[in-house]
Parts: sequence; structure tokens; C-alpha cells
Amino acid sequence: MAEHSVIGATSRDRFMQAAQNEMAKFERREIEFRKKDRAERAAELRIPARDETSTPH
Repeated sequence: MAEHSVIGATSRDRFMQAAQNEMAKFERREIEFRKKDRAERAAELRIPARDETSTPH
């Protein structure tokens, strides 16, 4: 019976790792989409796009 719970825990761990990996991929795609969308809107409005990596002075 202890074997069954170990197998279940391992299977759950693999599932959780896969879910975390997919979430990380989604977050990266979402960040890139937002950057592109922001740049496109800035171009339409003819204002400079803000670089999120720089800090405001």
C-alpha cells in the first residue's frame, strides 16, 4: 500500500512540474505579446515606447 502512495506522489510531482513549465512558457509569451502590443500602440499614437527594463530617472 505504501508503494501506491509513492507512485501517486511521483506522478503528481511530474504533473506539477509539467504544469509549472507550461505556466512559465505562457508567462513568457504573454510578456512578449504585451511588449509588442504596447510598441504597436505607441507607434500608432506616435509616442516613444517605454522600455520596461530601464528604470525611471
